[in-house]
Amino acid sequence: MQNNHFSVIGAGLMGVGIATHFARHGHTIWLYDTDDTRIAEIGTVANHILDELIAAEQCSPDDKEQIILRLKGTTSLNDIAPSNLIIEAIPEKLDLKHALYAQLEQLISPNAIIASNTSGFLPDVLAANLTYPERLLIAHFWHPPHFIPLVEIVPSSATQPEYLNMLQKILVGMQLEAVVLNRAAPGFVGNRLQFALLREALHIVNSGIANVETVDQVMRASLGRRYAMIGPFEAADMTGLATVQDIYRHLLPELANGSDMVALIDEKVKAGHIGIRSGQGFYRWDDSRKEYIQKRREHQLRFGLKP
Repeated sequence: MQNNHFSVIGAGLMGVGIATHFARHGHTIWLYDTDDTRIAEIGTVANHILDELIAAEQCSPDDKEQIILRLKGTTSLNDIAPSNLIIEAIPEKLDLKHALYAQLEQLISPNAIIASNTSGFLPDVLAANLTYPERLLIAHFWHPPHFIPLVEIVPSSATQPEYLNMLQKILVGMQLEAVVLNRAAPGFVGNRLQFALLREALHIVNSGIANVETVDQVMRASLGRRYAMIGPFEAADMTGLATVQDIYRHLLPELANGSDMVALIDEKVKAGHIGIRSGQGFYRWDDSRKEYIQKRREHQLRFGLKP
């Protein structure tokens, strides 16, 4: 992609995080939002992200000023009209996304890529009203994008392969683990794996096998470490497929396969305990817990999960 002009639409935490990663790798990038306040706060949010990376020895303090200068905020779509890659990171409301795409198609080049960061909509649904549906795809970054290197690139039925390959090359060039899926499916790959694990974790707690704290500790001290190094198929090969076969024959029938266990989450939400945003979920999210999670994240950035 020659003469790169990159933009992110939506200057929330995710949008600024994505843009800051681009800026760290030398790219000037435009951030568009309709909210003046969010545009004004871009530097503050980026500064916090960079401070975390500096604390984890993943960024030099000397580079901080130049990185922030590469972030260009705007409330005018005309400023992103020259873009050949636009990452859409606005709220998960289909009517808002369709309205935005209709505006964009009046401004941008027919071969500019529109990459949605959605985790909830399938690409064919997003592309339904586009004049050029072949240039829309999903680029699902994981939160926080400066820490989690995965980006799932998901095609619609009309997406041109050259756009998938082009975006993957750009993202891999910024030290991201950009993977191209063969086809779209609800939850893509990452969320399907994540929610399969969460369903079993809820089942374990609901069945009285262990409490929330124990399940999290088991995950962190075993699978969390293993899966940072190898994937489930690599692990199966290393265990031995005959052994895996013996285990799944007696274990799979015992695993959760319904939805009764989600009542635990429904009860929390009904009580207003929605997690970190309310200060209470399965855990109480006071300052000490937030600091503890922050220190663990910095430790992993420094010694383990390097982007």
